Amino acid sequence: MKKDRLVILGGGESGVGTAILGKQKGFEVFVSDFGKIKEAYKQVLIQHGIDWEEGGHTEAKLRNANVVMKSPGIPETAPIVKKLLDAKIPVISEMEFAAQFTDATIVGITGSNGKTTTATLTYELLKNDLNVALGGNIGKSFAEQVASEAYDHFVLEISSFQLDGIKTFAPHIAVLTNLSPDHLDRYEYKYEKYIDSKFRITMNQTQDDYFIYDGDDPEIEKWLQNHEIKAKKLPFSLQREVAEGAYLKNNEIIITLHNTKQIMPIASLGLQGQHNVKNAMAASTVAGLLKIRKATIRESLERFQGVEHRLEKVLKINNVMYINDSKATNVNATFYALDSMESPTVWIVGGVDKGNNYEELLPLVNEKVKAIICLGVDNEKIKKAFGNIVDLMVETAGMEEAVKVAYKIAERNDTVLLSPCCASFDLFKNYEDRGRQFKEAVRHL
Repeated sequence: MKKDRLVILGGGESGVGTAILGKQKGFEVFVSDFGKIKEAYKQVLIQHGIDWEEGGHTEAKLRNANVVMKSPGIPETAPIVKKLLDAKIPVISEMEFAAQFTDATIVGITGSNGKTTTATLTYELLKNDLNVALGGNIGKSFAEQVASEAYDHFVLEISSFQLDGIKTFAPHIAVLTNLSPDHLDRYEYKYEKYIDSKFRITMNQTQDDYFIYDGDDPEIEKWLQNHEIKAKKLPFSLQREVAEGAYLKNNEIIITLHNTKQIMPIASLGLQGQHNVKNAMAASTVAGLLKIRKATIRESLERFQGVEHRLEKVLKINNVMYINDSKATNVNATFYALDSMESPTVWIVGGVDKGNNYEELLPLVNEKVKAIICLGVDNEKIKKAFGNIVDLMVETAGMEEAVKVAYKIAERNDTVLLSPCCASFDLFKNYEDRGRQFKEAVRHL
């Protein structure tokens, strides 16, 4: 009997993970990458006896696919994707492919900001009581983990690009942390298309499932007023009491689920800042639904210190604190970062603009930022937005130079904040590479 042919576009983490699972499940697998495949991934493919190519796509080898898994970094508008769709070949995401091979309970977490922190925190809350793995857009590939071990639960961080490629994927618990304009270059610069993409996380849920969301977010509320979803809605809010879900009252988080209450003072949270209170609310609501003990939830929230590249304190030099917020690739994420600054700030910003509107940052920059250091190939938009607001603006060509300039400008009790507000692909491999280069440059001061 002829095997079904699985073609994978992109030989990165999700592509190679999907290839391993596909091979295990009896598919004939072929991996095709338009660029270069990293040596470590090539070795994995060779070890599993999986056929691959790099440096371009051989159309003849792709057209006989029964199904194509597209890595999230490849846009729908890529010529090869268009050709496959025109040939009526299903093009899906790793989430869609891998979910059909596991009976695990899936917690899917998406949002413009906070999804990595919320996913990591949720995993921390669950891991002592449940057989659970963390994956998706973070850490190890979901597909590879499905192939390697029988987990009972998955916590998945899911990007809008991964949601674009789902057909039947349905998490038992879906979380939407918030919405703000991001990746608009992939959505024809239409915010509503990006919002619809995020809400795909709920599209296959039933009334036995749960949707946890930011009840203070006007765009989420507006979408929910105009669309039906079947899942049970559980909002979290800093501004109002909710019957079921989580809210803030007298500096305490109150989580109400199935007529039970849990109360947690925000002063004892390991992570401070309003956005982290919301991340804690979302993660605790998931943990409550999955019957995690209250003491475990409380202890985990007190212990959790955050994720790398998200408001990560690097070093204090001459009484100047250096903070790595490289994960802030959009305006909303940088808004949270600037909002949490409590001392005069030297702000390192710039990269590949994804259709940013910097207007909402103006009051914060005016109040908190003493100097701006531009770090990007094209900084015109940043110079135009903030040129009249700060006294000092310097353009730099790389991370080392940016950090050295910041060192010269910063005075005692100031903060140097890397919060780029943009994608990293002009000067760096990705936001992790950018964050690590920042930390390296700070340590060399």
